[in-house]
Amino acid sequence: MKKSKNVLGIDLGASSGRGIIGSFDGERLSLREIHRFVNTPVTENGMLCWDIETLRRNVADAAVKGRAAGATALGIDTWGVDYGLLDADGVLLASPVHYRDKRTVNITDYFSEKMDVGHLYGITGIQTMNFNTVFQLAADRRDRPGLLDKADTLLFMPDLFGYYLTGETACEYTIASTGALLDASDRDLSDEVLKAAGVSRGLFAPLVTPGHRLGELLPEYGGGMSVYNVASHDTASAVLSVPSLAGPGGFVYISSGTWSLMGTELTAPRIDGESLKLNWTNEGGAGGTVRFLKNIMGLWLLQESKRQWEREGKQLSFDGLSAAAEASVPFGSIIDPDSPEFGVPGDIPGRIAAFCVRTGQKPPETPGETVRIIFDSLALCYRRTLESLVKQTGICPSAVNIVGGGSKDRMLNRLTADVIGLPVVAGPSEATAAGNILMQLIAEGDLSGIDEARELVLRSFDTQTYIPDGRRSLYDDAYGRFLTLLGK
Repeated sequence: MKKSKNVLGIDLGASSGRGIIGSFDGERLSLREIHRFVNTPVTENGMLCWDIETLRRNVADAAVKGRAAGATALGIDTWGVDYGLLDADGVLLASPVHYRDKRTVNITDYFSEKMDVGHLYGITGIQTMNFNTVFQLAADRRDRPGLLDKADTLLFMPDLFGYYLTGETACEYTIASTGALLDASDRDLSDEVLKAAGVSRGLFAPLVTPGHRLGELLPEYGGGMSVYNVASHDTASAVLSVPSLAGPGGFVYISSGTWSLMGTELTAPRIDGESLKLNWTNEGGAGGTVRFLKNIMGLWLLQESKRQWEREGKQLSFDGLSAAAEASVPFGSIIDPDSPEFGVPGDIPGRIAAFCVRTGQKPPETPGETVRIIFDSLALCYRRTLESLVKQTGICPSAVNIVGGGSKDRMLNRLTADVIGLPVVAGPSEATAAGNILMQLIAEGDLSGIDEARELVLRSFDTQTYIPDGRRSLYDDAYGRFLTLLGK
């Protein structure tokens, strides 16, 4: 049997980071976690920030452990939009600000004085969300101009950690594309957008595509490992590992975690009045693809609710909450998961109850009822998103693929299949780490490209299929109420 090749994927998620070894024997890929650490934001100078020194140390520890485990290469992925600023000596000027910080709450009003947000969308194809990088930069220019004036280089978070490991700088395309700074057609930085944000092209490291070899692990961490810019936006990596051979425009995915990212893969951006009105986004993908998708609030609602209950002294497991939700009345009350009050940390259960009262519905009385509302509402939101996707692209999916940590939630998977009326194929759950590792194998010549990578996923990871139960009248009635709630 061929000796396995080992590479290391370092994945930083909303609450934790992991170092995961991918072992490829020529036929199958297996994953093994070797390092886990918390990723909890901190407050500095009144702003919510990345705990950068703790994370830097843990990323380095993961690299050292990966090398000891026989990994010959590594790649890093994180969520999008956030960045660090280095001075001319390569020193970080301040802790990177977390996208959930409140500094950008009303930033679009300020930015609109520089550029109309509709025009911004026409250039970038990125949905308007107040935490987009372009708006964070505008907030820095407004509130911390001295910081930007001192900055020599901006690095998105995966690129910043890559710099710490190698001493080399680059601006990876998929992560840069999420920030509404690139011309979606040219796939390069837009000078017009940069000017509106108050920065220049010279602030950015050279733009590179997934699979670029950034450099070698520094000797202080043991050396001897290639460090690659993978598809370093976590959803870009997750989509790379969707177990479908249908190709661009042939499948629908939900990358399910803190956020639910629902969409398809295209060969070119789709930017028109309809996509602008519905706030769809065109983000860069592996192999020159475009991820045409919609951001949905996702399991953040459940995660932050659980944190609130813990603050109240209630120790509740996710499995227990799902069981309690399943025992609750279906579609008794529903919410708009994307309503702005649900996007900031705090008392999500209280806000859900208040939303129900405000809309003339019965508020939940137990954690199980709250979780039932969350799951029902997410499934209804997925149906609306799917209908919008079909209308815009003409895609005719035979199923919906759910990948990521949320693919393990059997109740939500089953509800999604029932509500949308299509089979749901759930898995792999470690989609982001798998995609990170697959891109390294492509870069090193072990895989020929995306098609072979997805064939490997199909061979390597188990999936579970959920078939709709056929109770269309129940789901159609609930969906009608949902559309009425949204004013559609």
